[in-house]
Amino acid sequence: MYIDTHCHLDDEKIRDVLGETVKGFLSAGVTRVINIGCDYASSLLVKKQAEEYPCVYFAAGFHPMDVDGMDERGERGVRELLTHEKCVAVGEIGLDYFWRKDNREKQREAFIRQIETAYEYKLPISIHVRDATGDALALLKENKSKLVYGGVMHCFSGSREVAAEVLKLGLYIAFGGTLTFKNAKNALDVAAFVPEDMILTETDSPYLAPEPVRGTINTPKNIPYIVKKLCEIRKADENALAERIMKNARTLFYKLG
Repeated sequence: MYIDTHCHLDDEKIRDVLGETVKGFLSAGVTRVINIGCDYASSLLVKKQAEEYPCVYFAAGFHPMDVDGMDERGERGVRELLTHEKCVAVGEIGLDYFWRKDNREKQREAFIRQIETAYEYKLPISIHVRDATGDALALLKENKSKLVYGGVMHCFSGSREVAAEVLKLGLYIAFGGTLTFKNAKNALDVAAFVPEDMILTETDSPYLAPEPVRGTINTPKNIPYIVKKLCEIRKADENALAERIMKNARTLFYKLG
């Protein structure tokens, strides 16, 4: 019984074949997925998909690349979605200085505001960080009192030292397809280091397909490849680790069925 805690089933590569995709990942033993919004429009769509499929849940929020669309109407709309019975998190939120360097202050303001929103609605957060680790950690530490409902570092790519700081904040660490890549030295080290009760799995589909299907359209059916790699690194039993990860997910995302 596997879980994908971060995917994008609303992406154009998947949404037109969603029924087939769901059938495929259920057949692979992936019984729960969390479908992630990136702005108001995508959050509405992932909500609709969650209503259509019992195994699909969702998160609503503004990705750092989409904060320009975080106007009053959009923000109000996302807040309304947070009360939905299948909305399990605020996300994905965070900082991305790789693609955008011109609006860093706006990203930081949006990140803080959404952390505060998650606290208000008693929900965890799904965090995206790229080329912005220092600022992200600083903001999370400054707002530690608002992290009581937890969160997860999505697609974590930092060092063991950064992972230790993340864990001190009570945040989970999610591993995806990049863990299986041949150049994943940091990820391998961190995967061996993180306590088993703080590990989550994700695909970030349709991106970052794991080996041996790298280069294809990624879907949640590939979660078993990631769990197998984690077991190889940690010398763990696959069924036991999969069960532990599901328990972790249900602890963090408490609305998850």
